[in-house]
Amino acid sequence: MKNILIVAMALFMAVPAFAKDGDALKYLPVQDGGRIKPYDSFSREMLEIVYGKTKYEGRAATEIVMTWMLSPQAWQDKKIFEVRNHQVLTSMNLPKDQRYFSGEELFAGDRFNLLRQELQAKRDTKEKLNPYFQALQRLENQYFVFQEIAAGRMLKIVPPKEGDAWISVADMDATMQEKFMDFTKAFVNHIGAVAAASDTSATGKELDAKVAAFEEAAKANNPALYDHATKIKAEVHYNNFHPFRWAYIFYFLAFTVLLLVWTLKKESLMKIAWVFLGLGFVLNTYGFVLRMYIMDRAPVTNMYETVVWVAWGTVLFAAILEIIYKFRLILVAGTLVGTFGLVIADFAPAVLDPTLQPLEPVLRSNYWLTIHVMTITISYAAFFLAFGLADIGLIYYLRGEEKFQKEIRAIVSGIYRSMQIGVAFLAPGIILGGIWADYSWGRFWGWDPKETWALIALLGYLAVLHARYAGFIKNFGMVVTAVITFSLVIMAWYGVNFVLGAGLHSYGFGAGGVEYVSAFVAAHILLVIYVGIVRRGKQTTQTTN
Repeated sequence: MKNILIVAMALFMAVPAFAKDGDALKYLPVQDGGRIKPYDSFSREMLEIVYGKTKYEGRAATEIVMTWMLSPQAWQDKKIFEVRNHQVLTSMNLPKDQRYFSGEELFAGDRFNLLRQELQAKRDTKEKLNPYFQALQRLENQYFVFQEIAAGRMLKIVPPKEGDAWISVADMDATMQEKFMDFTKAFVNHIGAVAAASDTSATGKELDAKVAAFEEAAKANNPALYDHATKIKAEVHYNNFHPFRWAYIFYFLAFTVLLLVWTLKKESLMKIAWVFLGLGFVLNTYGFVLRMYIMDRAPVTNMYETVVWVAWGTVLFAAILEIIYKFRLILVAGTLVGTFGLVIADFAPAVLDPTLQPLEPVLRSNYWLTIHVMTITISYAAFFLAFGLADIGLIYYLRGEEKFQKEIRAIVSGIYRSMQIGVAFLAPGIILGGIWADYSWGRFWGWDPKETWALIALLGYLAVLHARYAGFIKNFGMVVTAVITFSLVIMAWYGVNFVLGAGLHSYGFGAGGVEYVSAFVAAHILLVIYVGIVRRGKQTTQTTN
């Protein structure tokens, strides 16, 4: 694996040599969000905030965001602002069946300003914002981002001679303004050629040359602050390649082949399943390595990164248990859960923010971040694997408990081992968190909601393992408790940050997705109840007969 990662890392270093003409703009360094990032990332993030996607009508964010600044009047009647909250739409007297609106429709009248005053009053009282006010806050942010980019104040592309705050387009001196005008003229010529579907090689080369000339002039302002070329290349490569998307494609292929092995008893296909799983795992790991290299920290600082990390851990634990026990079903559950986690992370950017962000001040300790957060969240991977195995177990109980005794025993063994692995990581993770809390906040334990729910989850799994060891819980009980106790993990992992929104772990707070997570938990509880009723009915029938 090490050799594969080295080869892969070498590939991104060579990316500019194979980039298309006109792509130099993507690599332009921009200061934003407390770090230096490529214009490619900046434009994707800005379009995502305003439009909810990283492309607009098939056109790249690098093109769209630049035209906001060069010709903002051309965007006045374009429907680029995404509003999904029905209560906000009602408040603004807008149609509920429409998702995108123009700036004229949203911000031209007095209604938006009145709602902003309501939002500000709510913020002044420091109350937790409900989904309606969270949606209003997002709309306010969309308005702010568009206005600041259009005014040239948000795009900061020239390092200062002194200090750390980069200079925006609006504040550049005459020399840099002239250089900037040169490359924006070349940019307009290039996108004109692209729109006309004509040969873009000449306009692309001209744009690349003008961007390079601008970068040379900007670098001369302060060479030390402009030394980010390698990480800029890595980040553009990460954006373009999207390793986690490739990882879940291969995990899904592995899952599909394993289904054939499982249902058709085609053992000869196992080698193919392992190859797909191996490729997915290498790509999953590669994505982590890239994020770690770009940000100089462990990639587990927000919900997106922990979901991806948990997917990685689930596949790893499933592979280890599969090699030991050769049950096949463990690998089926592992690839299913791994695929599910990565797909959720990819398709819910409004909830799981995939952007690369610097560490919050309270987290500025790579040592504690690595050993505490990674230990805690890898325990969730083992519990998630137990949950996935339990789902398969419920299917077997529906198909016939007597007929599939062997498979059920294998599943329960997998659940038991997974829970043991999870507890083996969660318990020391909590203790390490207490040591870090003492180091950061001056106390080991404070019944903070995050700490409390982590402890509840640990006690829940310990109770199940002890009850199983003592013989109080049989096979069906293990399947049921693997589903139920995972609700405690969901509460500690997602609920504290996205529902309660209280406590000292505020750096991880977020919003959105409550209805989907609640439906996910409720659906599984209903499935457990349904299978329990069906099983009881079959047992009653057998007893009667």
